[in-house]
Amino acid sequence: MRRQKRDMSDRAFHKGYQAGFSGKNKDMCPHQQEALRQHWLTGWREGRQDSWEGYTQVEALQKSYAQ
Repeated sequence: MRRQKRDMSDRAFHKGYQAGFSGKNKDMCPHQQEALRQHWLTGWREGRQDSWEGYTQVEALQKSYAQ
């Protein structure tokens, strides 16, 4: 658990994935730092794609944490 809090890029990706999967707008990215913003947007894109492909929420979360 502590490792997740230290690795901000990984955390940004997963939060972006969750936002994208739930259908939120990409303009809701909370990061100002360019590197973290890119990780969040990458996660958001993958989340949107999985949502469009019909993944269930459980399958999507399992997929995002397996990466």
